Amino acid sequence: MTQRPRFHLAFPVDDLEAARTFYGEVLGCPQGRESESWIDFDFHGHQIVAHLSPELCGDKTANGVDGKQVPVRHFGLLLSYEAFDALAERLKAAGAAFVIEPYLRFEGQAGEQKTMFIRDPAGNALEFKAFADDAQVFARG
Repeated sequence: MTQRPRFHLAFPVDDLEAARTFYGEVLGCPQGRESESWIDFDFHGHQIVAHLSPELCGDKTANGVDGKQVPVRHFGLLLSYEAFDALAERLKAAGAAFVIEPYLRFEGQAGEQKTMFIRDPAGNALEFKAFADDAQVFARG
């Protein structure tokens, strides 16, 4: 049996219950195992783990990309256009504070994509993006 590659990402949080609510309820990620210091989540088939480590939370470094200040340390998903739009609406309905509101980046250029950035309750930045043409994911200008 061949297993498809999946990523595993561990990241710091300062409140496990806030992480459980954000990742489990707001983003809709099913919860996996847990202890008093971490929680696993199914991030669209990938394993992410929120580790209680308040001293590591709150990185605010950003770089300019397409006229926006993009958080340097971030993770996220590449979604279909439909899934991107549905998640954007779900986040708006949940009152999420966007770091960068959903918009079309690099319009008319190589790598054109919809993108949005949010922060979880611990300050970790997440980016969700969608390409109309999947062949553009690694396109060079």
